[in-house]
Amino acid sequence: MTKRNVLVFDLDGTLIESAPDLALSLQILLKNEGRREPDLIEVKSMIGDGATKLVERGYAATGSALSENELKEKVKNFLEIYSENLVVETHLYENCRTVLRNLKAAGWKLLICTNKPYAPTLEIMNRLDLNNLFDKAVGGDSYPVKKPNPDHILKLLDEAGASTEQAIMIGDGVNDVLAARNAGIPSILFTHGYGTEAAKAQNPDITIDTFLELEDAINSLA
Repeated sequence: MTKRNVLVFDLDGTLIESAPDLALSLQILLKNEGRREPDLIEVKSMIGDGATKLVERGYAATGSALSENELKEKVKNFLEIYSENLVVETHLYENCRTVLRNLKAAGWKLLICTNKPYAPTLEIMNRLDLNNLFDKAVGGDSYPVKKPNPDHILKLLDEAGASTEQAIMIGDGVNDVLAARNAGIPSILFTHGYGTEAAKAQNPDITIDTFLELEDAINSLA
């Protein structure tokens, strides 16, 4: 039997609390056009499917929706604004770094599979000093597909030299649970992130509240 020794992490709402900076950037974008600025709670409900969906939902919630061409332009504008606000308030969840270090020391291979675009993902990892902990990261624009499509995970595992029999998916949203199930790997759901209630309804293998519970959860699946 193949030993599970690969952990695939989502980023936003799983490793990092990033909603305040995503909200700030979306608010600036909308304010520049005279639109209402959605508050943090509202923006949290829009997170999870990447930048394009976040911008699309932001505009739909504050007035008329956008055409496809308009959306592309607004996403470009949003990413420019966000690039200046990546880690204003964004931070690792409590005990995250310590637990990740312990897992890496114990021989686990750590990967990131996020629907966030790759460029800001990489910059946030740099700014929060995560690169030495993770073997590889991919974003929502790294492949033609993204979560919940299982190929987002499967392509990452293949490039990392790992199999589904080795992997566990750890995330905070519906896309993480569904992508894991579709890829044939177990999932652990964090409740401290975004979209937790909808994700719970998809019956992840284990649900936990804090990083201090993660090692036990992983070991029970491994």
